[in-house]
Amino acid sequence: MNIDAWLWWLIGAVGLGIPLVLTAMPEFGMFAVGAVAAAVTAAFGGGVVAQVLAFVIVSVALIAVVRSIANHHREQRPQHRTGIDALKGRSALVLERVDGSGGRIKLAGEIWSARTLDADSSFEPGQQVDVVEIDGATAVVM
Repeated sequence: MNIDAWLWWLIGAVGLGIPLVLTAMPEFGMFAVGAVAAAVTAAFGGGVVAQVLAFVIVSVALIAVVRSIANHHREQRPQHRTGIDALKGRSALVLERVDGSGGRIKLAGEIWSARTLDADSSFEPGQQVDVVEIDGATAVVM
């Protein structure tokens, strides 16, 4: 039984696709694409050297490009703050007197317990305050 080289490369591509699914390592997928490129080269009559070169060039090029894109995305800061980070710096409305020991504010449509950043200051109902930080379930305001 004589199997053509392009079929061996396709078997290799499928073989490389299995660990891609099992390990979630994208490098295996890039090697699989390189094997498909080598299969195409073999189908068009390219020699063994051309097949291996197609495999290596396509695989390395994909790894270089995908890694570059992944590093770029990893280094970027998220555009939108979420959770308590999204509340820092926002304005709130004082509902009950807020001083160093406590009080209530309306922040982002919800009622929050609050205390002042400076223990000596206080805010009366109806005043606008700025949220400096969130300490547990308490907004620290000024």
